[in-house]
Formats: sequence, structure tokens, C-alpha cells
Amino acid sequence: MKEKVLVVWMSERRWRKVWLLLAVAGWGLLFLVAPTVSQAADLRSVRLGGDSVSTRLVLDLSGEAAGRLLSDAGGKIVVSLADAEVEAPLRGPGRGLVRAWSVTPQAGGGARLSVETAAGVTVRRRFLLPPGEGSPGYRYVIDFEMASTVQAPGGTVRLTSLRETSATAAASPRKTTKTRRDSRKIVVIDAGHGGKDPGALGSDHREKDLTLASALALRDRLHRTGRYRVVMTRDRDVYVPLETRVQIARTANADLFISLHADSGPDETVRGASVYTLADRAVGRSARLVTRDDWFMKAGYHSDQSVSGILFDLTQRATKNRSATFAQILLDEVGDDQALLRRSHREAGLAVLLAPDVPAVLLEMGFITNPDDQALLADPASRGRLVGAVASAIEAYFRNDVQVASR
Repeated sequence: MKEKVLVVWMSERRWRKVWLLLAVAGWGLLFLVAPTVSQAADLRSVRLGGDSVSTRLVLDLSGEAAGRLLSDAGGKIVVSLADAEVEAPLRGPGRGLVRAWSVTPQAGGGARLSVETAAGVTVRRRFLLPPGEGSPGYRYVIDFEMASTVQAPGGTVRLTSLRETSATAAASPRKTTKTRRDSRKIVVIDAGHGGKDPGALGSDHREKDLTLASALALRDRLHRTGRYRVVMTRDRDVYVPLETRVQIARTANADLFISLHADSGPDETVRGASVYTLADRAVGRSARLVTRDDWFMKAGYHSDQSVSGILFDLTQRATKNRSATFAQILLDEVGDDQALLRRSHREAGLAVLLAPDVPAVLLEMGFITNPDDQALLADPASRGRLVGAVASAIEAYFRNDVQVASR
């Protein structure tokens, strides 16, 4: 009898466990099946900074929101913010390239931003920044610009400042090499070293020669796609100062900057590629460099120094996030064909990475002091495969254009 009672009690206990598990599974299924209700982000304020050369509009939001560009022509730019909310229409005066702006509730939910601009103005970039130090909310940022390059005598492209362009164009009948509506992405390729600076030395080759050969091959590969306008910091054996390379990228309004190098070390057995992006400790150096050369202030982001500092921080944070994103894509592509260092993504305060508004990486394609890496970089076929991987990374980066900057 005792054994029978025990068996019955154990059975009941087992059934209680089964019912408990079924109940938990049922609630879990309910949560999985139940629709997720996302709360719309409230629009808190609209801020403008800039002048007749470059203007930034910032929407301060209580939460995350994705924007979709509906129109970018005819002096009117319209952006749909599906996850944003505004109780009543808002309107405000313009500044710089912006003549006026308005935000209205959108049929079916969300908000619609309409911006009236000067003739020829286009959207340079759009991105969402998450909350950060001193900024409790999200910020949806839109940059408006009017920029071009001019054709210099002799058929070579001479990059000019935006204010310089109008005077140059008036003095020359030549057409610009890129129209304002040119949708191609601008990629600046920087062949490391050059001229009086040979870079690292291998047993048979100099770094400056291998980087130039790789840069030219990458240029040709991107040109063949028809989707890019490529700007070279050098296309022959000449010396270009480091700060000038950064200025070239910024003046070109580059969408991406990639500097090609070959690593070196005392141990010839060490090999592998690596990628550098700007280190946090170098952010102050970047700010000082920009202030000294007056690049950011010449772009007219704001006459108020405190506001300029905030806008600078917004720009640089988004740029660092984009650089890190491209660095990971680049390593994934290059790593399929080339050995990588164990710690392949590194951060440093390298001068060519200091532009606050151009995503930039420095690719160490391998060790010139390693026989295998040097042979790979010196052989046109092997170098072509490496360059192909870099080109694939560039394609993937722009194909998956990041809209939300990661934390």
C-alpha cells in the first residue's frame, strides 16, 4: 500500500510539472505571437547651423526613428519619419542653405519633414545618433551641401574649397568634373608614402612602390563598376604631406577614405593584414587640427563656438562608427584570401584618419618584412585578388549604407 501511494504521489507530481511547463510554454507562445507595439518618438526640437556653403539640420527626438528620403529636387527636400510623432504642424525660418522648414503629421502615422532650400542644394548625408554623454535623446541629422570640383589646366583635377569654386568657375569656361546630381560615391584612395619617403623596406621592394601599385589597381577596379568617382592622393611617385592627404579627402566631399600601407617588423615570421581606425584618445587632436586649419568653421556650421563644438562631436561620432563598420567589412573580405593578424582591428591616432567628417581606415595589406606577404603584394595576380577583396568590401559597405550609428 505504501508503495502504491508513493507511485500515485509521484505521478501527481509529474503531472504538475507537465502542466507547469505547458503553462509557461503557452505564455511564451503568447508573447511571441502577440504583436510588438513600438512607441513613436516625440519630436522635441529642430536646430539649424551653417551658412551658404554647408548647413546642418538636427531633429531632437525622444526615441529611435528611421527616415526615408522622398524627394531631393527642385529646391524642396522631403523626408518621411515613420517612427516619429508630432502633435501639431511645426514651422521655422531657415539658415544658410535652408530657406524654411516644416514638420507635419503624416497620414497613417509618423511625421513628414519638408525643407525648402536654395537652388542646387542636395542632401549630403543623413544619420541617426543614439543618446550620448550630454545628449539624453536621439538626434536625426541631415547635412545639406553645395559643392563641386573644377578642371584645372592640363587636364588634371584640382580640388578646391567650396568658396573658391565659384571664382574659379567664373574665370574658366571648363565644365565641372562632377555635377551636383552625380549620384556616384566618392572614394579617396591614398597610396602610403611616396617620393622622398620610401616607407618600410623589404628584401626586394619598397613600401611606396607596392602601395602605389595596389592603389592604381583598386582605382581601375572601382572605375570599371561605374558606381564611383575615385580621387587619388597620388598617382605617381611623389611625396604628399599627411595633412594634405586629409585635406584632399575633405575638399572632395569624400564618402570614404582608404589609405594603403605595408607593415614591417623585426621578426620576419610575422605576417598578416590589419586595419586601423581612429582611436578615442586622438579625438582631441582631430579637433585641434580642424580648429587650427579652420576647416570645420569655414564650412560654416555655426558662429557660436559651443554649438560648433556640439555639431563637431555629432559629426565625428557618426564618422567613427562608420569607419568601424567599414573596417569590419574590410577584414571579413580580405580575410578570405589573406592572413590576418591575431588582433586585426586596431585603433591609433594616425594623421590620415583625423578627418572628422570622412569615414577613414588605414589598411596594412601585409608585412613587407615577411617573405610570403611581400611576394603576395609584389605579384600582380595575388595583388589583384587582394584589391578585389577591398573593392568587394567597398561595395558591401555602400550597399548596406548604415542609417543608424551604433553605440
